[in-house]
Amino acid sequence: MPAPPLLIKFVADSWLRREAPFTPKLPIVGNGPPGTFVVFANGHEVPLPTDQIVEDDDASGTAHVGFGGLRFDGIEKGQFVFLRVKDLWPQGRLSPERSWKMTLKLELVAAILVEGILVWPPKERMN
Repeated sequence: MPAPPLLIKFVADSWLRREAPFTPKLPIVGNGPPGTFVVFANGHEVPLPTDQIVEDDDASGTAHVGFGGLRFDGIEKGQFVFLRVKDLWPQGRLSPERSWKMTLKLELVAAILVEGILVWPPKERMN
């Protein structure tokens, strides 16, 4: 199985929480998918763009999430920045309120891989 375009490995003692799918009695267009969150040991939750997730795993006690349409854009004001570069779902299944930018605090992330290559932390920090 090839590596996802972007893989974020969160810090230890993190797991995923997914909201249950909801089917309204009346059709709603553009409501978006149920939410996906990374939960940390202190109870803090961070929302993730569910429509961009192509794989996820938290069986090891650490959340790993692969994204298909996000690009790692670097660090800005002490946070990782990820930009939406393409939608993976059909327009009718997406919320018009979806974010085009995801930010994460540095202390929440253990590693970032792009196309299977470690881009953070820098190799000099690992020695």
